[in-house]
Amino acid sequence: MYKIATEFLKRFFKASTIYKYGFNWSPMYKRTTAKLIEVSDDLHYVKIRIKLNWKNRNYAGSLFGGSMLAATDPIYMIQLIQILGEDYVVWDKAVEARYKKPAKSTIYGEFIFTSEDIKQIKQLVSTQKETDFIKTMSLVDQNQNIIATFNKTLYIADKSFYKQKLKRRKTNN
Repeated sequence: MYKIATEFLKRFFKASTIYKYGFNWSPMYKRTTAKLIEVSDDLHYVKIRIKLNWKNRNYAGSLFGGSMLAATDPIYMIQLIQILGEDYVVWDKAVEARYKKPAKSTIYGEFIFTSEDIKQIKQLVSTQKETDFIKTMSLVDQNQNIIATFNKTLYIADKSFYKQKLKRRKTNN
Protein backbone atom coordinates (compact mmCIF):
# COMPACT_ATOMS: atom_id res chain seq x y z
CA MET A 1 0.00 0.00 0.00
CA TYR A 2 2.80 2.40 0.95
CA LYS A 3 4.59 1.66 -2.32
CA ILE A 4 1.44 2.35 -4.38
CA ALA A 5 0.85 5.66 -2.59
CA THR A 6 4.48 6.69 -3.06
CA GLU A 7 4.40 5.89 -6.79
CA PHE A 8 1.21 7.93 -7.15
CA LEU A 9 2.70 10.92 -5.30
CA LYS A 10 5.89 10.77 -7.43
CA ARG A 11 3.77 11.78 -10.42
CA PHE A 12 3.07 15.15 -8.82
CA PHE A 13 5.89 15.84 -6.34
CA LYS A 14 9.67 15.61 -6.21
CA ALA A 15 11.11 12.76 -4.13
CA SER A 16 12.59 15.32 -1.73
CA THR A 17 9.15 16.83 -1.09
CA ILE A 18 7.61 13.40 -0.44
CA TYR A 19 10.52 12.50 1.84
CA LYS A 20 10.28 15.75 3.85
CA TYR A 21 6.52 15.79 4.35
CA GLY A 22 6.31 12.03 4.74
CA PHE A 23 8.63 12.29 7.73
CA ASN A 24 7.05 15.40 9.19
CA TRP A 25 3.52 14.03 8.99
CA SER A 26 4.41 10.53 10.15
CA PRO A 27 3.12 9.86 13.69
CA MET A 28 6.28 7.81 14.31
CA TYR A 29 8.54 10.77 13.58
CA LYS A 30 6.26 13.48 15.00
CA ARG A 31 6.65 11.92 18.44
CA THR A 32 10.39 12.61 18.34
CA THR A 33 9.52 16.36 18.37
CA ALA A 34 11.96 16.91 15.47
CA LYS A 35 11.16 18.31 12.07
CA LEU A 36 12.88 17.98 8.71
CA ILE A 37 13.48 21.54 7.55
CA GLU A 38 15.58 20.96 4.43
CA VAL A 39 15.98 18.09 1.98
CA SER A 40 18.07 18.32 -1.20
CA ASP A 41 16.51 17.24 -4.49
CA ASP A 42 18.89 14.26 -4.70
CA LEU A 43 18.22 13.32 -1.03
CA HIS A 44 21.94 13.44 -0.23
CA TYR A 45 21.37 16.23 2.32
CA VAL A 46 18.80 16.42 5.11
CA LYS A 47 18.62 18.97 7.90
CA ILE A 48 16.50 18.60 11.03
CA ARG A 49 15.50 20.93 13.85
CA ILE A 50 14.54 19.94 17.39
CA LYS A 51 12.95 22.68 19.47
CA LEU A 52 13.12 22.38 23.25
CA ASN A 53 9.56 22.15 24.58
CA TRP A 54 7.48 20.52 27.29
CA LYS A 55 7.27 17.25 25.33
CA ASN A 56 11.04 16.66 25.21
CA ARG A 57 12.32 18.50 28.29
CA ASN A 58 13.95 16.24 30.87
CA TYR A 59 14.01 16.54 34.66
CA ALA A 60 17.03 18.89 34.51
CA GLY A 61 15.28 21.22 32.03
CA SER A 62 17.33 20.32 28.97
CA LEU A 63 16.42 18.34 25.87
CA PHE A 64 15.93 14.65 26.68
CA GLY A 65 18.69 12.50 25.15
CA GLY A 66 16.14 9.93 24.01
CA SER A 67 14.41 12.59 21.91
CA MET A 68 17.73 13.46 20.28
CA LEU A 69 18.45 9.80 19.52
CA ALA A 70 14.94 9.10 18.23
CA ALA A 71 15.05 12.19 15.98
CA THR A 72 18.29 11.06 14.36
CA ASP A 73 17.58 7.33 14.25
CA PRO A 74 15.62 6.76 11.01
CA ILE A 75 17.09 9.46 8.78
CA TYR A 76 20.26 7.84 7.39
CA MET A 77 18.58 4.48 6.76
CA ILE A 78 15.58 5.83 4.87
CA GLN A 79 17.75 8.40 3.08
CA LEU A 80 20.05 5.62 1.82
CA ILE A 81 17.14 3.37 0.83
CA GLN A 82 15.84 6.18 -1.37
CA ILE A 83 19.26 6.99 -2.85
CA LEU A 84 20.29 3.39 -3.64
CA GLY A 85 16.95 2.14 -4.92
CA GLU A 86 15.30 -1.26 -4.99
CA ASP A 87 18.36 -3.40 -5.74
CA TYR A 88 19.69 -2.92 -2.20
CA VAL A 89 18.62 -3.76 1.35
CA VAL A 90 19.46 -1.20 4.04
CA TRP A 91 19.03 -1.67 7.79
CA ASP A 92 20.10 0.27 10.86
CA LYS A 93 22.52 -1.97 12.66
CA ALA A 94 23.91 0.03 15.59
CA VAL A 95 24.29 3.50 17.00
CA GLU A 96 26.79 5.01 19.40
CA ALA A 97 25.58 8.18 21.12
CA ARG A 98 27.87 10.67 22.80
CA TYR A 99 26.16 13.49 24.65
CA LYS A 100 28.59 16.41 24.98
CA LYS A 101 26.54 19.09 26.75
CA PRO A 102 22.92 19.80 27.70
CA ALA A 103 20.68 21.23 24.98
CA LYS A 104 18.94 24.24 26.46
CA SER A 105 17.60 25.62 23.17
CA THR A 106 16.73 24.59 19.62
CA ILE A 107 19.27 22.24 18.04
CA TYR A 108 19.98 21.18 14.46
CA GLY A 109 21.45 18.18 12.67
CA GLU A 110 22.66 17.52 9.14
CA PHE A 111 22.70 14.15 7.40
CA ILE A 112 24.99 14.06 4.38
CA PHE A 113 25.82 11.37 1.85
CA THR A 114 28.50 12.44 -0.61
CA SER A 115 28.72 10.99 -4.10
CA GLU A 116 31.96 9.35 -2.90
CA ASP A 117 30.02 7.66 -0.06
CA ILE A 118 27.51 6.26 -2.55
CA LYS A 119 30.25 5.06 -4.92
CA GLN A 120 32.08 3.40 -2.04
CA ILE A 121 28.93 1.67 -0.80
CA LYS A 122 28.06 0.38 -4.27
CA GLN A 123 31.63 -0.83 -4.80
CA LEU A 124 31.72 -2.65 -1.44
CA VAL A 125 28.36 -4.30 -2.07
CA SER A 126 29.31 -5.33 -5.60
CA THR A 127 32.45 -7.09 -4.36
CA GLN A 128 31.36 -8.33 -0.91
CA LYS A 129 27.55 -8.56 -1.42
CA GLU A 130 27.04 -6.90 1.99
CA THR A 131 28.79 -4.31 4.10
CA ASP A 132 28.56 -2.19 7.21
CA PHE A 133 28.92 1.55 6.64
CA ILE A 134 29.41 4.05 9.47
CA LYS A 135 28.13 7.61 9.26
CA THR A 136 28.78 10.23 11.92
CA MET A 137 26.61 13.27 12.54
CA SER A 138 26.31 15.87 15.26
CA LEU A 139 23.49 17.86 16.75
CA VAL A 140 24.48 21.49 17.27
CA ASP A 141 22.93 24.60 18.78
CA GLN A 142 22.49 27.89 16.91
CA ASN A 143 26.14 28.80 17.72
CA GLN A 144 27.41 25.50 16.23
CA ASN A 145 28.31 24.12 19.68
CA ILE A 146 28.19 20.33 19.53
CA ILE A 147 25.47 18.97 21.79
CA ALA A 148 25.64 15.29 20.80
CA THR A 149 27.38 13.08 18.27
CA PHE A 150 25.98 9.87 16.80
CA ASN A 151 27.86 7.14 14.95
CA LYS A 152 25.34 5.14 12.94
CA THR A 153 26.25 1.74 11.54
CA LEU A 154 24.19 0.87 8.48
CA TYR A 155 24.00 -2.61 6.99
CA ILE A 156 23.76 -2.58 3.19
CA ALA A 157 23.39 -5.66 0.99
CA ASP A 158 22.62 -6.71 -2.54
CA LYS A 159 18.91 -7.55 -2.47
CA SER A 160 19.18 -10.96 -4.16
CA PHE A 161 22.10 -11.91 -1.88
CA TYR A 162 20.08 -10.84 1.15
CA LYS A 163 17.06 -12.92 0.10
CA GLN A 164 19.30 -15.99 -0.29
CA LYS A 165 20.85 -15.28 3.11
CA LEU A 166 17.39 -15.23 4.70
CA LYS A 167 16.47 -18.53 2.99
CA ARG A 168 19.66 -20.17 4.27
CA ARG A 169 18.92 -18.87 7.76
CA LYS A 170 15.41 -20.38 7.67
CA THR A 171 16.63 -23.77 6.50
CA ASN A 172 19.32 -23.85 9.20
CA ASN A 173 16.79 -23.24 12.00
